[in-house]
Amino acid sequence: MEALEKTQDDMENDYPPDCESDIPEIDDSDIEYPESDGEPMGETGYHVRASMHLLGVLSLFFNGRMDVFVAADMFLYFEKGNPGACKAPDVMVIKGVENHERRTFKTWEEAAGPCLIFEITSKSSMIDDLVTKSALYASLGVREYFIFDPLNEYLEVPFIGFRLQNMEYSPIPADASGRIYSNELKAMLERKNNLLRIIDPETGEYVPSLDEAVKIARKESDRAREFSKRAEEEYKRAEEETRRADQLAAKLREMGVDPDTLSVSTGENGL
Repeated sequence: MEALEKTQDDMENDYPPDCESDIPEIDDSDIEYPESDGEPMGETGYHVRASMHLLGVLSLFFNGRMDVFVAADMFLYFEKGNPGACKAPDVMVIKGVENHERRTFKTWEEAAGPCLIFEITSKSSMIDDLVTKSALYASLGVREYFIFDPLNEYLEVPFIGFRLQNMEYSPIPADASGRIYSNELKAMLERKNNLLRIIDPETGEYVPSLDEAVKIARKESDRAREFSKRAEEEYKRAEEETRRADQLAAKLREMGVDPDTLSVSTGENGL
């Protein structure tokens, strides 16, 4: 019997679900795929901030990776010819595609789909996040799915994660501190106040938010300016010492003394 357990490489080939060779090609050139539904990004400012924070830290986390795309509140179309087959995950990570801006993401055009999705849940979206989206994302082969309640009002545990096994989600156990390890990020995720933080596996520190990154960059810039200022001062002091030495050498030559052969004698008694 063929093993039911899929390897990660197998699951990476699950996208797109409608590009199998035995499915007829669909002409969707006359079909409109909307780019927005006119709905607000989040239920409250807390939810918007949590989404934008995740977008920022994930973008920094994958900085320099040109084969990883991170998006927030972007329409994800997963069935060619059917504009209704669409969701807009709060934050999603897609590997194996070019890292450039898009208006929407169509799995059949990219031959790829999200490997990791975050939903920032709220009172109005909790059931959809827990039930409907969970089933859909599993069927699409999304390998990890995280749900975060920034206000700690709607979920029994404010941060939960699921990992795909045999095309079904199984809960990812949290450690004693409530942190959850993501295979897709190879990093720990931790709820901190109203935000989700990524712990850099190399430094053990939080991956900075965009605001934090700006502050860090400013501090580094200030340190660089201070170093440059000190270096310039040292250079000026060295120049002044050289100028004085040249003046002294010139005076010695006027006195008939060659400064290049000049030595100091201490006498017979070293006095």
